[in-house]
Amino acid sequence: MTIYLDHNASAPLRPEALAAMGEALSACGNPSSVHAPGRAARARLETARRTIASLMTARAGDVIFTSGGTEANNLAIAAARAAGARRIIHAAFEHDAVTAPAAASGLPVEIWPVLGTGVVDMAWLEARLARQDSGGERLLVALMAANNETGVIQPVAEAGRLVREAGHLFHVDAVQIAGKAAFDFAGSLAHFAALSAHKCGGPMGVGALIAACDAGVSAQILGGGQESYRRAGTQNLPGIAGFAAALEAALSDASEPARIAAIRDRLEARLSDARAGVTIWGAQAPRLPGTSCLSAPGWMSEIQVIAMDLAGFAVSAGAACASGKVRRSKVLDAMGAGQAHAQSALRVSFGWSSTMDEAEAFAAAYLDARSRALPRAAVAV
Repeated sequence: MTIYLDHNASAPLRPEALAAMGEALSACGNPSSVHAPGRAARARLETARRTIASLMTARAGDVIFTSGGTEANNLAIAAARAAGARRIIHAAFEHDAVTAPAAASGLPVEIWPVLGTGVVDMAWLEARLARQDSGGERLLVALMAANNETGVIQPVAEAGRLVREAGHLFHVDAVQIAGKAAFDFAGSLAHFAALSAHKCGGPMGVGALIAACDAGVSAQILGGGQESYRRAGTQNLPGIAGFAAALEAALSDASEPARIAAIRDRLEARLSDARAGVTIWGAQAPRLPGTSCLSAPGWMSEIQVIAMDLAGFAVSAGAACASGKVRRSKVLDAMGAGQAHAQSALRVSFGWSSTMDEAEAFAAAYLDARSRALPRAAVAV
């Protein structure tokens, strides 16, 4: 049996989400229909919307349901352009769901540098916005709330304050942080924030864009008047119900983050104690409780993933991409890591279903595989 340690790619479905989806699937009705079954479906939809909004400190009317985090990020960038943004600034470690639509937007793109700790360089942003004040060009500044590879939590509230005070637009990719650590949409001062259900134990194929009341959104998918004419198409009601239930379950247990962090810390302590030449990235900054980004120079990421898969562990080499290929970590590149580290990055991500025994088992298997791959390395298994 495979031990699943890739929660940042997709978390196992929570029982609460499965139950909510089952209830929604068993009921017939289109939320846009005016008859009784349609009204019941609409009530279920709006209950989920209110739940998600409340948990993210937003208004229910700010929540636009989408097919996932990627669509939400695309919608935010399109909305910002329609609102007058003429240049995009995004952090060097942003997910492709932000960098690709930014590059395709036709707007100039600037890269926001990252410090060696994995935190964005706030001094750079402050200086950049000060220069922009005299230019008159409106910016869209994009920052993920927590990095998908290192788990480093970013200073979104501080960035939001700087961007708002300078009169520009601010977008937060909150896909990784939602349900794993606190995220306050109102407190972030963001105009937009992207969410995804399957990162916190909900189903795949559903997400949301939160758009502040002063941020207009024009539909990119055209058709009917769903989502207040901001995203056409019949809503994925079972998925949305599962999304709300998963997010609520994730945030209902105040002790869960500490439990998960203890599992991660045990893994990292085992690797450090073994003196295996493993570097842990982002450990000097606030992180998501379940994320551990490792590098072992001389042991390529792809080989590590295969070795651990054969040993019965599902981990990844960074962001999950559609091709299934392993790429050199652009996140570690952005942090100033050398080529040997960027090419040997491995991400282990724990979550709601993880146990301490799984961390212990992984540590033993990882150190054993490393000693066999690099027999000259001093590894104490």
